[in-house]
Amino acid sequence: MVYSLRKWMRLALTGNPTVLLPLFVPDHEIVRITELGHELRANAAKVVSRQAGLRFAGYLRTQRQRMLDGAIKVNRPELIEKYGFDTKYAMHMVRLGVQGVELLETGRMTLPIAEPWLTWLRDLRRGKHTQDEALAAAAELEDRLERLVRGGSPLPEEPDRDWADRWLVRAYGLAWQAAA
Repeated sequence: MVYSLRKWMRLALTGNPTVLLPLFVPDHEIVRITELGHELRANAAKVVSRQAGLRFAGYLRTQRQRMLDGAIKVNRPELIEKYGFDTKYAMHMVRLGVQGVELLETGRMTLPIAEPWLTWLRDLRRGKHTQDEALAAAAELEDRLERLVRGGSPLPEEPDRDWADRWLVRAYGLAWQAAA
């Protein structure tokens, strides 16, 4: 997906799980980055807040409920036939919880996901865990997220929107200068 910088920042400040990932990609995986990109990544703590926990928990809860209701909007009948449930969908459901909990506990996300969760998620994707195990893991992670959002997280309640506004104004100004 391609977003304007303003829209990306709005989504990041509200804790959109997908949009937050570039803040935590390992340096050796980055192909190209500007000084503004380095600055943004160095200030990830000003962008993330407990608000992210609400988003991670919301997405996880929606996926868990769809799995329970049989209302999954994917088309992987081969997985359902082989394992009795969509293991890829289940893996992503649990991954949301794992990443959200790590973010709220540490202010960072490890990419790729750290052990022991990495192996557990890969095993889930390969059908080595049951749907009930996936749902139980998701429920526990959702509960942890909710506790962290209510105050167990060291993250601030809200992101630093003033810093983000100043950074955006400067980023756009530099881009317009370069284009002139």
